[in-house]
Amino acid sequence: MSELSNDRAGIFARLHQPGDPVILYNAWDTGSARAVVRAGAKAVATGSWSVAAAWGYEDGEQLPLDLVLTNATRIADAVNQPVTIDFEGGYAVKPDEVAANMARLALTGVVGCNFEDQVVGGEGLHDIEVQAKRIAAARRGAGAAFFINARTDIFLHAAQDSHDAAMVDAAIERAHAYAAAGANGFFAAGLGDIALIRKLCEAVTLPVNVIPLPGGPDARALAAAGVARISYGPRPYRTMIKNVEEAAQAAFNWEAQAEPVAPRPSPPPRPRRVARTRPRPALTV
Repeated sequence: MSELSNDRAGIFARLHQPGDPVILYNAWDTGSARAVVRAGAKAVATGSWSVAAAWGYEDGEQLPLDLVLTNATRIADAVNQPVTIDFEGGYAVKPDEVAANMARLALTGVVGCNFEDQVVGGEGLHDIEVQAKRIAAARRGAGAAFFINARTDIFLHAAQDSHDAAMVDAAIERAHAYAAAGANGFFAAGLGDIALIRKLCEAVTLPVNVIPLPGGPDARALAAAGVARISYGPRPYRTMIKNVEEAAQAAFNWEAQAEPVAPRPSPPPRPRRVARTRPRPALTV
């Protein structure tokens, strides 16, 4: 990492404050990154689903690694804020290959990444010991200042109504192992129950990252529970696409739209009538 990237990495790490979370409204290219910066973002994050969709690919490391790195470089060069990207499973399984890919990522100018524990393209999650070795390799490859946000997919692999304290305990076990391996943050993707989120935040030393789910607790409630990082995943991209589609439909269906009715002209103002006063007769004494 360059000296500038190291400085930005320090700034980014300090933004993770339990109770006062850093808000990451996920971008996917330089245009969306600049848009969220104009809106007031203190840092920029990407989501793998959004980036893949913008390039015409499916999620799950289907977007070629070279394009991921090119996109990361362009975003990091386009803004002055720290940039973190969703690097999925590191585009490798073996620790040495993870380290090599992380080293390439660190050279793009981004200061951090999400690194998930699900088996990309397979089933289930990597064993804790295996994922801890992969995180340690990621740390070796990316350098000491790089912010590794270790994501667990425990909650994404289960229906929301099945999330319980036992699953949080399993997540806590992973968080401790990932912290010992060199992770900087812990991402509980898919967890939306506020009591379980609070339990997780109280039990782990790493700053906790969650996504506010539709119908779930809002940013204020998440902050009160101890969350240090709030991201939005693919929601910003999906919102943008929906708006574009609706606007395009309105443009294409111009003939079906009712002709505008010309407003009726307002009548001219009526002249004000001035009351005439009769002169009073002169008083005689």
